[in-house]
Amino acid sequence: MQRTRYYQPYFLEDRTGRLSGSEFVDIHDRVRLSYRCTRRDARGTQYCVFELSSPRDDAYTRPVIALEFGPNNELGTITFGGAYTGLDMYLPKVTPGGTTRHRTFTGQNGQRYRWSYRTHEDHEWTCVDNADNVVAFYNLKIPGEPPYPNSSGCMLTVEELYGDMSCEFLVTCMLMRHIVTYGIQ
Repeated sequence: MQRTRYYQPYFLEDRTGRLSGSEFVDIHDRVRLSYRCTRRDARGTQYCVFELSSPRDDAYTRPVIALEFGPNNELGTITFGGAYTGLDMYLPKVTPGGTTRHRTFTGQNGQRYRWSYRTHEDHEWTCVDNADNVVAFYNLKIPGEPPYPNSSGCMLTVEELYGDMSCEFLVTCMLMRHIVTYGIQ
């Protein structure tokens, strides 16, 4: 099935701006994702990404991606497409021993992507491909902006050609934010 091209990025409004869970809804209603906590106990915490705009009958109950964190918010595992791997292997530092704010991952399309912190003007987080083309970015609400109903003012933007990877960009962005928030090395 071929989608209509709008020739503009997916602008996914972050409804809460919190790591504890949020919905990410495209302002043109093309994509709707949910990032929510599905378990919190002594063993740790689990967050899942649901693709609510999917036509699947189980879109609200079967996650596309699941993240597991340990009891002290340490990195655990990611489950994606039936396979799981350690988060430190899925999203390693760009250079061993380097900054934790620059990490790389291989997308489901087999391509490498790199997240970095505050390397582009007006972006809190920026994701680029191997050719250094910006493919996604996360920005915060501008200080002094008025409050918005049902939105934190934060936004994950995904270039239109990468719309099928919105779930991956969302989960890796949330992982980057988690790593910095909890001081994970």
